[in-house]
Amino acid sequence: MSINTQETSSVTTFSQDNFKDDARTTFKQSTPSLINNNNTNEKLPNIANKSADVQIKTSANKPAANSENLTKSEKIITSLLAGAVAGGLAKTVIAPLDRSKIFFQTNETRNYRFRYAIRWLRHGYRTEGLLSLWRGNSATMARILPYAAIQFMSHEQYKAKLKVDQKETPKIMRFVAGSLAGVTGQLATYPLDKVRAVMAVTNRKGEYKSLVQVVLKIKREEGWLAWYRGLTPTMLGVIVYAGTSFFTYGTLKEAAAKHTSDPESGPSVIQRLLSGAIAGLLGQTSSYPLDIVRRRMQTGVALGKGNKYSTVTGTLVHILRNEGIRRGLYKGLSMNFIKGPIATSISFTTFDYVNMGLKWIFAQPNS
Repeated sequence: MSINTQETSSVTTFSQDNFKDDARTTFKQSTPSLINNNNTNEKLPNIANKSADVQIKTSANKPAANSENLTKSEKIITSLLAGAVAGGLAKTVIAPLDRSKIFFQTNETRNYRFRYAIRWLRHGYRTEGLLSLWRGNSATMARILPYAAIQFMSHEQYKAKLKVDQKETPKIMRFVAGSLAGVTGQLATYPLDKVRAVMAVTNRKGEYKSLVQVVLKIKREEGWLAWYRGLTPTMLGVIVYAGTSFFTYGTLKEAAAKHTSDPESGPSVIQRLLSGAIAGLLGQTSSYPLDIVRRRMQTGVALGKGNKYSTVTGTLVHILRNEGIRRGLYKGLSMNFIKGPIATSISFTTFDYVNMGLKWIFAQPNS
C-alpha cells in the first residue's frame, strides 16, 4: 500500500498554520487595546510600558512635600513663627548678661569691668533672688517676640524682592536687606524697647514690678512722646547692626555650604553657630556707641537725669566730655564680646532650623 507523502505534508502544514492563526486570534481578542493586528511581536512590550505609565501618573497625583511650593502667605507665617521662637530663646539665654550691660551703660559714675558685671549679678542674686537676674525679661519678651518675628519675616521678603540669593545680584544687597529688616522691626516695636530698658536699670523693690506699671508711669511722668525718645540713634544703630549681622551670617553660611559634603542639607549646626557668633560680634561692635546713646536717652528721666540726654548730639558730647571714648562710648563692650556672639548664633541658627521644620510641615499634603 502506497502513501501519498505530498498530501500528508500539505495536511501537516495546514494544521500548523491553522493552530498558529487560532492562537493569535484568541490572544488578540483577549487584549484588544494592547495588541496591534499587524504586528503582535512589536506591541507586546507595551504592556510593561503602560503599566509603568500608570504608576508614574498615580504617584504624580500625590503632591510632593516641597517647601518651594508654599504660598506667599504660608512663607510669611512660617518666618514669623520661626523668628519669634529664635528671638525669644536667644534673649532668654543672655537676659542676665544683658541686664548687667544696660546697668553699666546707663551709669555715669561706675567704670565697667567684666568682673564688676559678674559681681553685680552675684549681688543681685544674693539680695533679691535668682529671678531678679531676669527682671525686665517680661518686657523683653513682649518686645523681642514681635520684633524678631517681624525682622526675620521682613528679611525673607526683602531678600526675595532684592533677589539676594541670585548669583548676579551684588553682595551689598545682602547688607541692604538686613538693614531694612532691622529698621522695620524697630519701628514696629520701639516703645517696648524703652519699657524694657527702664525695667532693667531699676533695682528698688516695689517699683516697676510689672510691664503695666512701667507703661502707666512713663505716660504719666514723661508723656506720649517719651515712647520714642532715643529713636534716632536706634535707627542709625540698627542699620549698621542688622545690616552687618545679616550680611556676615549670609556670606559665611554661603561659603560654608560650598565646602560641605552634602550641599542639599547646607551648613552643619556648628558652622551655622560659628557664622552667627562672628556676625553678632561684628554687628554689635560696629554699632556699639549708638547703643550707648540710645540707652542714655531711653533711661535718662527714669534715673533722675532730667533732659540731659534729650538729643543725640548732646548725649554724644556729654559722654565724650565726662567719660571719654573707651570708658564712655564703649563702656560694657567686653560683655558684648560674650553676650553678642551667643545671642546672635542662637537666634540665626534657631531661625534656620525652625523655619525649615515649619516649611516642611506646611508643605505636607492634606490627605
